[in-house]
Amino acid sequence: MDRMTISSTNTLSQLQKKMDIISNNMSNIETNGYKKRETYFTDLLAQEFKNQERDDKEKGRLTPVGLRMGTGAKLTQSRMVLTQGSVKQTERDLDVALTKKDLFFKVRGEGNSLQFTRDGAFYLSPSGQNSMMLVTGNGQSVLDGQNQPIVIQGDITSLKIREDGQLTAVTEDRGTQTFDLGIVSVQKPQFLEQKGENMLALPNNLNSLGVSANEVYTDLNGGLRNTISLQQGALESSNVDLSKEMTDLMNVQRSYQFQARTVTMADQMAGLVNGIR
Repeated sequence: MDRMTISSTNTLSQLQKKMDIISNNMSNIETNGYKKRETYFTDLLAQEFKNQERDDKEKGRLTPVGLRMGTGAKLTQSRMVLTQGSVKQTERDLDVALTKKDLFFKVRGEGNSLQFTRDGAFYLSPSGQNSMMLVTGNGQSVLDGQNQPIVIQGDITSLKIREDGQLTAVTEDRGTQTFDLGIVSVQKPQFLEQKGENMLALPNNLNSLGVSANEVYTDLNGGLRNTISLQQGALESSNVDLSKEMTDLMNVQRSYQFQARTVTMADQMAGLVNGIR
């Protein structure tokens, strides 16, 4: 009975983590550029008991000799899914939708760290005298190809963003200014960590994982800018499928109830054994 309880409680804690991830997906269904996460389970190590002293007495047996008892299941991976979300038209000059699933904008995080996002709803924030800085919805600086903030000098009259990510600003007193939006192509999204506010970043222990930053993403500068594809006046929706998330949530809840019922049954069996005189 103790083994039943241990196996069930091990699995319950992992099922709770999956429910949290599904709930997070559902809560971000209206978040621009949000990418859902999917979870994967595996069995924990099983313990084998030798219940037969002589293997020759097991002739004709089709299953392995001995008894194998599991210890529950474990959540092994929470993987980000980079499928493209639907693109909605806004006709706003500073709304930009990336139309390739592996592309991310570069923004400045805390402590001048480098972060990435798919949310292309940008704004202009005052930066010094007669200058405006391009920022995200939560005030983080949008970076150019050289990881520098994009600051436009003068009174802006129009903004144009080309498909390759070049921003052109026309001002009344300073003429035309051009900037290259900082964009990367991510090859290994499983190494990116969520930092809140729809932002992603490399983990602090990246070196100990046996992978370098260049293997995780590639800066699209120079000739590589021809591989960029974006659309001005539009935003990408999240790629969360509400019907699938609801179905997964119900399945996880049923599994959770089953494991909880197992704990109850183990307790009842222990009570019967303890009552024997």
